[in-house]
Amino acid sequence: MEDEATSEPQGPLRGCRVLELGSTIAGPFCGRLLADFGAEVLKVEDLAGDPVRSMGKRYEGVSLYAASIFRNKRLIALDLRRRESQAAIRKLAAHCDIVVENFRPGGLEKWGIGYEHLRCVRPDLIMARISGFGQDGPYSHRPGFGIIGEAVSGLRHLTGDPDRPPARVAVSLTDYITGLYAAFGIVMGVLERKSTGKGQLIDATLFESAFSFMEPFVPAFDKLGDIPNRAGATLPGHAPNTLYRAGDGGYVHIAAASQSLFRRLAGAMGHSELVDDERFNTPVLRGQNSEALDAIIGAWTGSHTVEEIESILVDEAEVPAARVYTVADIFRDAHFKARDMIKEIAEQDIGNVKLANVVPKLSGSPGAIRWSGRRLGQDTRDVLKTLAGYSDKAIDALAESGAISCGSEA
Repeated sequence: MEDEATSEPQGPLRGCRVLELGSTIAGPFCGRLLADFGAEVLKVEDLAGDPVRSMGKRYEGVSLYAASIFRNKRLIALDLRRRESQAAIRKLAAHCDIVVENFRPGGLEKWGIGYEHLRCVRPDLIMARISGFGQDGPYSHRPGFGIIGEAVSGLRHLTGDPDRPPARVAVSLTDYITGLYAAFGIVMGVLERKSTGKGQLIDATLFESAFSFMEPFVPAFDKLGDIPNRAGATLPGHAPNTLYRAGDGGYVHIAAASQSLFRRLAGAMGHSELVDDERFNTPVLRGQNSEALDAIIGAWTGSHTVEEIESILVDEAEVPAARVYTVADIFRDAHFKARDMIKEIAEQDIGNVKLANVVPKLSGSPGAIRWSGRRLGQDTRDVLKTLAGYSDKAIDALAESGAISCGSEA
């Protein structure tokens, strides 16, 4: 295993310094993306620790989720409700290019560390504000988690089976989508600042980020009044594109709606006549007659094992098809290994830990995992001393007063 903790930052964002005030998922994921590609990220946690430390599984008392989403970051612990900590934030912001936060709108303003306050100390600041419903509008005051934004966006209504209540993906999907949009907005802000010298505010919301995935349904409702519903494993109007049960009890998803793919699928199944069948001879007709088509394909998959289906369709006919992987399948998969998608990194308390590696892969300036998520407050003293100009005596006084924590210094 390569120990990357001593390597220099690499990636196109090296030289950018980020102050991360976000918590839980959307803000920290945004910061993690920036850190993966070379930004120096200073993550601020509450003295009790970011809530993500209590989410997911633990190993020997260490949060495995935090080991990943806090990776490549320097961690400082401050009580933002204290004036002394707010003053420290303003001092740190003066030395940062970017601030990421996901408090409810108005939260930072009451502490004197909102966008307008921080612009006074850093005029060209780029600030990404992540919230449930945005910095303005009638819902801006509402509290919101990712799943709440997902519910309002319409996306939740489409998730699951049609005969059951709306389901959810067992991961904070909308938080990740929003963190990704926020990071994209930050990079655009950095590019704009290079040409204008000006910073700007990025307003990224949970409900709008999820709503952006409703793209095809907006004009359809406008012109046709169509309200889509849950469709299970099927992509409505796009057939074949669903799960099929194999003879050994497993499932394979087959997606072959285009003319060329459908022709190859039909030939591989020994049903070349389907290409000329008046029910299936165009993509639109296949979408309209998907139930009949799925029954034919399902009868064929039911007479083969999952491995046989993948061999016939993928290896021989070059039809997009795959079994549905579990994380155990991923760990033993040769392609994940060849693509270096699971990286083993040194962890200071539990030895080594395997993390999902950086995406996307850049040929000229790739990102990297340099270290796993650190202990709460591990970097508080060093950051306040080297960037904000505090003396050890002043830092000790802040720690004794309860404004900061250096309790997990290495």
